Amino acid sequence: MRFPNSFLDEIRDRVQISSVIGPRVAWDRKKTNVSRGDWWACCPFHGEKSPSFHCEDKKGRYHCFGCGASGDHFRFLTEHDGLSFPEAVERLAEMAGVPMPARDPDAEKRDVERASLQDVMELATSFYQDQLQSAVGARGRAYLRDRGLSSATQQSFRLGYAPDSKNALKEFLALKGISKAQMEACGLVVHGDDVPVSFDRFRDRVMFPIPDSRGRIIAFGGRALSSDVPAKYLNSPETELFHKGNVLFNFARARKALQKDGTVIAVEGYMDVIALAQAGFENVVAPLGTALTENQLELLWRMAGEPVLCFDGDQAGLKAAWRAADMALPLIQPGRTVRFALLPEGKDPDDLVRAEGADAFRAVLSEARPLADLLWMRETSGGVFDTPERRAELEKTLRELAGRIRDESLRYHYSQEMRERVHAFFGAQRSRSYDKSGFDKTRGRGGAEQGREWARGGRTTGRLAVSESLSRSALVKRAGAVMPLREAALVVALINHPLLAEENFEEVERLEFSHAELRSLQSALIDAHAHGLANDRVTTVEALTNAGLGDSWERAVSLVRKARLWPALEDAALEDAREAFLQALHLQRSAGALHKELKAAEAALATDPTEENYRHLVEIQAQFRDVQAPEALVDGFGVSSGRVAR
Repeated sequence: MRFPNSFLDEIRDRVQISSVIGPRVAWDRKKTNVSRGDWWACCPFHGEKSPSFHCEDKKGRYHCFGCGASGDHFRFLTEHDGLSFPEAVERLAEMAGVPMPARDPDAEKRDVERASLQDVMELATSFYQDQLQSAVGARGRAYLRDRGLSSATQQSFRLGYAPDSKNALKEFLALKGISKAQMEACGLVVHGDDVPVSFDRFRDRVMFPIPDSRGRIIAFGGRALSSDVPAKYLNSPETELFHKGNVLFNFARARKALQKDGTVIAVEGYMDVIALAQAGFENVVAPLGTALTENQLELLWRMAGEPVLCFDGDQAGLKAAWRAADMALPLIQPGRTVRFALLPEGKDPDDLVRAEGADAFRAVLSEARPLADLLWMRETSGGVFDTPERRAELEKTLRELAGRIRDESLRYHYSQEMRERVHAFFGAQRSRSYDKSGFDKTRGRGGAEQGREWARGGRTTGRLAVSESLSRSALVKRAGAVMPLREAALVVALINHPLLAEENFEEVERLEFSHAELRSLQSALIDAHAHGLANDRVTTVEALTNAGLGDSWERAVSLVRKARLWPALEDAALEDAREAFLQALHLQRSAGALHKELKAAEAALATDPTEENYRHLVEIQAQFRDVQAPEALVDGFGVSSGRVAR
């Protein structure tokens, strides 16, 4: 039977994974930290003398750095004890004190029906495509030609045409054996108690198929060709397959395109997405005729930590940007934020690329501004801050905005940022010019003018994000042209030895690289494994080259080779490559954790400059230096590769 995710999550929350594994292993006293729920033991899946099996209660996961076994509570019981999945669930539910859910035949039936509905949607898509190419689709072809869409683009997005008939699709599906109930469940026909005979929902419209995250068609958008219809654009209704607020148009294609382009761009409509794809911007998505939702923003963050939200250059577009900013603000976290790109007034992306070409849109993207800038622009542009009361009101508004951020560390930095902007904003007005009567000639216009300056990105003062000494630390430097050596070695080892990626797949997915090219290689590597294109080194490198990352791969290899990190190279024995990789992986994770601790310690010292906070900061810096130290080679390392460690 199928178990609800909420039920499985409740079991994981109630039962510590160490209590499941503990009776089957002997925890190592030296490496285990009981108070932190960090457990080590010799692996129960393969024979070994030193403990490389790690179990973490906080994450509810286990992983062996020797054989690569990994999973959660349920996986352990199925892999180690040989239980079936339902048996594992039943045993863990008993441990958790959670009653097993009653079997739901209706839910199981719905799963089968859902699969059949996707087949119906595929038939409808093919029907609309055929109609577009037939004599009846001439109007649709003319419309798409006027919008500048080539035949190749139309075929790529599977565009179609719904004939001006109440029964064309309905009759076609009926001949294919599709029942009335299935058509209704897919939202393809209009039906109801007040509709004696159901009829086609989409008529005389250019059809845009809407795929899910795996590329399967789950809904349609239709653009009317007649001017006298109530809705120019019409989407499918909510169905078992389609929930509008949870879907981004072009999500599957854009996610794949991220191998070449570093971030994802969200625009306002699916016509913009298609026009931009034709102009070479494949990493673009759009909501479906409504404002961006929290669920859609989560989808964007699954693809990139800093998506660009692009809005039309009119007052409505600016208001939409402000709504998106307000929606995103409570949800942002370190490494999860948004940037905003505003188009020239009166233009949408489709207009811009058709009139001025792809470079014009690249210029818009290059001017994308951070969330903090957009909020500042909204609160200051056009404002007059000529009294203490008005200045205090601005400070209060900005303080309240920063207070809406849920992440404590980020909330602190936003508060600090807004304070500095306010001080710079009003401080610049201290050197004012006065007339003979003593009247301040700049008062009353400085706010509006400086608000516009901020909107353009001007700054009246510099801001030091971290202390001068810490800014020199490799931990907080911005990623530049030089690849970090350890990150490059990890990526090169994974590509030269694909088995390492298979053994540590979940760890590889969670790795956070600071360099854009290495992130692209990581994404392409994961995609190659997911599609069975990483069976050996040759096919893996070929998949990266086909993704346009051949130059990035060569740069990474060259850096590793110059540094003589031979265990990552292709001629190293797998045993040596594995040992060096796991050691580097451990240090990389440690560095990431220290990065977060360093930020928190710096914030604590800035807020409360006590001796205790200072000592804590120094201690973290010392730990970071240890992590940066060269990796030590153990006795016998390199023998398998015909080398002797020196």
